[in-house]
Amino acid sequence: MSNSRRSSSRLFRLSAVPTLALAVVAGLPLATAHQAPAGTGWTPMTPVSLTYTANAPGKTAYGNLIAFNDFHGAIDPPTGSGGLINGTPAGGSEYLTTWVKKLRTEAQASGEQSLTVAAGDLIGASPLVSAGFHDEPAIEIMNNLGLDLSSVGNHEFDEGTTELRRMQFGGCHPTDGCQDGDGFAGAKFPYLAANVLDKKTHLPFLLPVSIKLVGGVPVGFVGMTLKGTPGIVNPAGVTSVEFKDEIETANFYASALKLLGVKSLVLLIHQGGAQSVSTDVSSCVGFAGDITPIVAGLDPAYGIVVSGHTHRFYSCALPNKAGQNVVVTSAGSNGQLLTDISYTLDKKTGRFASVEAHNVIVENGVRNPDGSWQFVNGVPVRNPDLVDPSAKVIADKYRTAIASLANKVIGKITSDLSSAALPNGESPIGDVIADAQLAYTATSAGAQIAFMNPGGIRASLSYAASVGGEAPGEVTYGECFTVQPFNNLVVTQTFTGAQIKEVLEQQFAGYAGQGTTRILQVSKGFTYTYTASAALGSRISDVKLNGVALDPAANYQVTTNDFLANGGDGFTNLKLGAGRTTAPGFDVDALTAYIAGNSPVAPGTADRITKVA
Repeated sequence: MSNSRRSSSRLFRLSAVPTLALAVVAGLPLATAHQAPAGTGWTPMTPVSLTYTANAPGKTAYGNLIAFNDFHGAIDPPTGSGGLINGTPAGGSEYLTTWVKKLRTEAQASGEQSLTVAAGDLIGASPLVSAGFHDEPAIEIMNNLGLDLSSVGNHEFDEGTTELRRMQFGGCHPTDGCQDGDGFAGAKFPYLAANVLDKKTHLPFLLPVSIKLVGGVPVGFVGMTLKGTPGIVNPAGVTSVEFKDEIETANFYASALKLLGVKSLVLLIHQGGAQSVSTDVSSCVGFAGDITPIVAGLDPAYGIVVSGHTHRFYSCALPNKAGQNVVVTSAGSNGQLLTDISYTLDKKTGRFASVEAHNVIVENGVRNPDGSWQFVNGVPVRNPDLVDPSAKVIADKYRTAIASLANKVIGKITSDLSSAALPNGESPIGDVIADAQLAYTATSAGAQIAFMNPGGIRASLSYAASVGGEAPGEVTYGECFTVQPFNNLVVTQTFTGAQIKEVLEQQFAGYAGQGTTRILQVSKGFTYTYTASAALGSRISDVKLNGVALDPAANYQVTTNDFLANGGDGFTNLKLGAGRTTAPGFDVDALTAYIAGNSPVAPGTADRITKVA
């Protein structure tokens, strides 16, 4: 039978959780358990459960994991439709903390030894309230809610390896100092990065694993990010490290941990998949994604895989290399869900006996008498009874510090600027951002064309009023920063017409090393056609600038962000430009200047690219 905390047969408290670490990483900080008092609460969801073996009475240890992923510095509740999980208002650091503490108390009251774990991207691509302080607020929130362990994600590397080490070990920012005036102690939890090696020493860049004793049984935690991280972060920030294969790394540490007597393993991995159609946050309907072949190659000692990266919710049973099912979970993104995992361990064998997992919505709203949620001007009414006071102190400190900048109205829009891609790959806001970068560099660098990577567009701009208090249609600096939160530089380079065509050919997976199809957003006046069924390298045709065909031999000035110019997102052809110049400020400055100078801004027409089947 699967372990369920609703059973009343195990109402005892287990001992505190000691921590061990492999000798190969001696000198790095060890993981510790963080416990805090909490209230009560329980939101049942449809679980996925696996039973491996039958245990004799008294020969079982009971454990619990509270897991999440892709927090992205979401100090405030997400807004608009992105703030709802199946219609339920969800997320926000004060509410996330409350729900973590509730689930932890539930687990401990049922005799389960509880740990809180994460699968990366706790920081990076963050709203201004966190990013404006180099994501120190997000780390402080994680420390406060009692996070025990996290893998690194690709966004942990957004500001480079040196900054990630500062996030782990603390210290003031080398340029901006300690902006909040009270120092920065770093993460109290260890970031695990088993497949990230220092190129000089060939040793793990950070702690690769942690071992916890659960009811006297050692459980090993291995953390890693996706191997493809260098292609989706600014390459300039990760030149000192290399990212190894996920399966090989996981199984290497499985073998090493077995030598230490650890036979039950949990993989915290920043890679994932997605359900096809289901809105059930704890189901696994039509599941597919990069995590599936990784799990299929795992050593059978891995009984739980906490995943992320895709921002989707699911709770799956996927086969490992022995054909045995493994529980694989993800809790969406932005702290809107938590995965509650109960498991048992056979004390005699040291192996998992059963695992049960389901996702819990981090509710933050107020219900009407009929059970519906309360909204005022389209904004959910937040429930003060679900606010964790200690988290609120942290969040309010940074909200106050950034408010004057975040709430500054910079212009207007006529309607929503959606980031959703149309069938041709363009989005209305993608057009606007490309136009903004072109306008930002047209005079200073003679720019004629601008390209924007779709992955760098993190949100839409909403016409409706928001919590900042501005009127409908007004856009604040904070909202623009949420759209473009990376502080990328805006650079202009010289390309020939032939080189530009090659850049466009490289949008498609499988050509010139490109791993994923990514359609660049293009500026006004630039048009082309692509034929999806044509052979790779021959899909682009009818490339024009202001109605005139591009001359393959002529030179053109092309603006991108420095992420793309450095070969990010697999666009290595954008590294071939000549005469690079850098505009003052960041890409978000280009967007805010454009909105300010062209208000009210209408959505882009998204008709610059023609797709032929």
